[in-house]
Amino acid sequence: MGLIRIGAVAAHFGRDLDFDLQRIATLIEHARSSGVSLLVLPDAALGGYLADLRHPDPEALPPALEIEGPEIAKVAALAAEMVVCLGFCEAEGESRYNSAVCVTGDGVLGRHRKVHQPAGESAAYAPGERFAAFDTPIGRLGMLIDYDKTFPESARTLAIDGAEVLACLSAWPTSITNRAPRMAQDRQSRLFDLYDQARAAENQVVLASSNQTGAMGGMRFLGQAKVVGPGGDILARTWAKAGIAVAELDVQAEIATARRVLKHLDERKPEVYVGARRS
Repeated sequence: MGLIRIGAVAAHFGRDLDFDLQRIATLIEHARSSGVSLLVLPDAALGGYLADLRHPDPEALPPALEIEGPEIAKVAALAAEMVVCLGFCEAEGESRYNSAVCVTGDGVLGRHRKVHQPAGESAAYAPGERFAAFDTPIGRLGMLIDYDKTFPESARTLAIDGAEVLACLSAWPTSITNRAPRMAQDRQSRLFDLYDQARAAENQVVLASSNQTGAMGGMRFLGQAKVVGPGGDILARTWAKAGIAVAELDVQAEIATARRVLKHLDERKPEVYVGARRS
């Protein structure tokens, strides 16, 4: 594949779908002008996230969209030759899912429903049931949403399935129970970066981490979008500000270098992990 540019977005999205689509169009155009091939938008980029994570109001949820609906089709048309990942509230019958979709101008390449749910989210969404990588024009890719990346098994499953790039889409807030006076000192700020770097390094893959900014209800989002290399080093970041973190790299070459001596996936001992899997 050679050198490509990967962009991870930090931006605010709310309930107004027309506004969200316009912001997405602006971000895609800006990324295109910067030569970006893969753009990872935040979780809930269409319709915004929950306003209250502990006690979500069933009557005030994000608008539920179908993956074959006009909103996703609009983003695919905007993406054209680019690969774009974004999050939304997915409708399937009476169920709602916190979902992510990966598109190009040719349509949907892959989808993911958030598996791991923090306290309160299960009142709003049904859980997903699997992690699966898929092929894209920039390489094999897997997606995680928010809390999914807290669990090493999530990213590891995608890496075993051949993912070279992990797209981590978040609407990750500051601490709800013990918020620090400054965002940079917040416990969740530290954990957000820690999980991104650990998931990339332990699987020796590239990771693009997006996040919401601003506030929704009582929650304040961290931003901190970044691109992480397969050694766990942060290649580009937005810090707490809105923007696009863009890194240029040869994904396959970087992974090959990281795995030249130590090949984590090949050197696992699954037979020893059986007890941990059952606990």
